[in-house]
Amino acid sequence: MNSLFQTYKRFPFEIVKGQETTLTDNSGKEYLDLTSGIGVCNLGYSATAVKQAVSSQLDKIWHTSNLYESSLQEKVAELLTVGTNKKVFFCNSGTEANEAALKLARKATGKKKVLAFDHSFHGRTYGSLSLTGNETIKTGFGPLVPDIAFATYNDFAALAQITSDLAAVILEVIQGEGGIVNGNPKWLHAIAQKCHDLGVLLIIDEVQSGIGRTGKLFAYQHYGLDPDIVTVAKGLANGLPVGAMIGKENLASAFGPGSHGTTFGGNPLAMAAAAAVLETLDTAFLEAVQQKASFFWYYLEKDLAPLAEVTALSGKGLMVGIHLKKELPVENVITALQHAGLLTLSSRDNTLRLLPPLVITGSELLKSLEIIKNVLQNMTVSQ
Repeated sequence: MNSLFQTYKRFPFEIVKGQETTLTDNSGKEYLDLTSGIGVCNLGYSATAVKQAVSSQLDKIWHTSNLYESSLQEKVAELLTVGTNKKVFFCNSGTEANEAALKLARKATGKKKVLAFDHSFHGRTYGSLSLTGNETIKTGFGPLVPDIAFATYNDFAALAQITSDLAAVILEVIQGEGGIVNGNPKWLHAIAQKCHDLGVLLIIDEVQSGIGRTGKLFAYQHYGLDPDIVTVAKGLANGLPVGAMIGKENLASAFGPGSHGTTFGGNPLAMAAAAAVLETLDTAFLEAVQQKASFFWYYLEKDLAPLAEVTALSGKGLMVGIHLKKELPVENVITALQHAGLLTLSSRDNTLRLLPPLVITGSELLKSLEIIKNVLQNMTVSQ
């Protein structure tokens, strides 16, 4: 008897142990992990700094409420906004961060309309779902939040839809669930400039692409963008539930006492973990991620791109999309890779998605590529 709502199509094994980049299931089988728990455990599964921070906090206090001062929240906020005068609101997830962003944008501007993009993913609660450009996951849940319009991602025609009556434009600089789609730098800058010119807030969703995933703390930093609001979650506390909305100081007056809240957001255990994560992601660590990513992309282009089974590669840093021919369903590839001892993910448009822990080694990256290459070629032969 299964007592759970079947909202997930689960694989038929349970992960019971993790060590660095290796996961072990309930039958003792080991896997090299290229999922990071869907971009969450960026420091792997035995990060000493995170474990020590959480263990130490457990001996102090693991919950009070947001009615009291929190030096831990202040510390993590400073680490997230270093060198800026931005403010942070802590919550529990990416969808909550995007809910907060939607509320802040509407309240700060006094306007209701928001422009989002096709194939985007911003969460599953009502506000975030309304901002998400994926009709399949909206089925049966309408009516959704009104005054949300959609434009085509990477299409300069979208600029015409940015008008002064918008409260905000929300986008991902790299669409994750949407198929690991890279934003065109010129398009991103054009969108940002139009928003600035018309007094429209720019919200960038970094829930999947942030916290070091692309070799910088936030992916938008590669493009020299200056968003008004940024949302993060996933990798922020390496597995403990946490989300954050980061906004420019001039927006702070719109989020005064009583305007928004959360029971568990900024929980001391999550904050202790987040502080440890952000302190680990120093300049040297991020440079090492960029070097590993450069190494990885060299071999992706050399060894995988030429395969007949692969139509394209996309992504940035250690956020990788391997686009497969439609005759080779990505779900079948993922299962075959599991049998070969490698855990991977899927994304829209038959894309094999790789989100390895940022602590993965060069030899492990090469090993994973060899497994993927062999599986793709063997599946083609067997069909």
